[in-house]
Amino acid sequence: MEDLIEKALSRSNKINTNSLIEKITPVGGGCIHKAWCVQFQNGKKVFAKSNHIDNINMFKFERECLLVLKRFANKSYIHIPQPLDQIVYQNISILVLEWVELKQSQQYLLGQGLALLHQSSSKSTNKTFGWEEEGFIGSNKQIRGWNSNWGEFFVNYRLRPQLQQATKWGVQADDFESILIDISSYLNNHHPSVSIVHGDLWSGNCGITQNGLGTLYDPACYWGDREVDISMTKLFGGFNREFYKGYEEIWPLDESSEDRESIYNLYHLLNHANIFGGSYIENSWQILKNLKSRHSRNLRSFV
Repeated sequence: MEDLIEKALSRSNKINTNSLIEKITPVGGGCIHKAWCVQFQNGKKVFAKSNHIDNINMFKFERECLLVLKRFANKSYIHIPQPLDQIVYQNISILVLEWVELKQSQQYLLGQGLALLHQSSSKSTNKTFGWEEEGFIGSNKQIRGWNSNWGEFFVNYRLRPQLQQATKWGVQADDFESILIDISSYLNNHHPSVSIVHGDLWSGNCGITQNGLGTLYDPACYWGDREVDISMTKLFGGFNREFYKGYEEIWPLDESSEDRESIYNLYHLLNHANIFGGSYIENSWQILKNLKSRHSRNLRSFV
């Protein structure tokens, strides 16, 4: 595989290092693509992801997401890796990105940078929730489309498709139809600003650069409620007080934001359950049962 990667990159006229490739080393951490550190003889590095050519749309989506994040990111606080090239060679597709050195450090600037990104994008001309092209959340497809009502978008383009997939492990989507209607109404009444969101913000998809800036990668972007990103940071952990302090200092969240966390994180739990199964199924069932219980008691706030 390393030989294929080297031959593919050697044909690119967009990776300008003025040097020959010295070595290609596998990089761990991902479960969908193979990842590589490509080091050149002059010491420069790039990051490459490879997959079968059938999965080229995953790389197209990731590239578009990174470019949108880069457009709204404040470079003094947060760094978005630059997509360098997208290559098709024989039966493989490759996405080449700028190499970013990471370190363990405080997350204050990461929090501030995310808030500034959300805030800046909310002032753009786009006032509709959604995304133009079909995307991906992990290995699952993320449905394309637009809606001016946030609740309708999140239910119809995020929750409902995952619930329909969940029939394979026992969920009867029709049993939750009335709950979805109430969730849609509840989120519509929330009236969030339209911001670009990372869309898959767990601790493995962000970090701190050697310069101390925050950095975001592996996005699953769309235009949505910024709270979906903050909610996911609390799903698997890995974010400290400095992160939330930095975010709140730039753009404080609504006092009621925690009321929506389980709804927003249900999307990710269902997605994980549909892909991986295991304990994610149990966790998804727990939220679904809690929502159903609240609905039966006519508590429409879902708190």
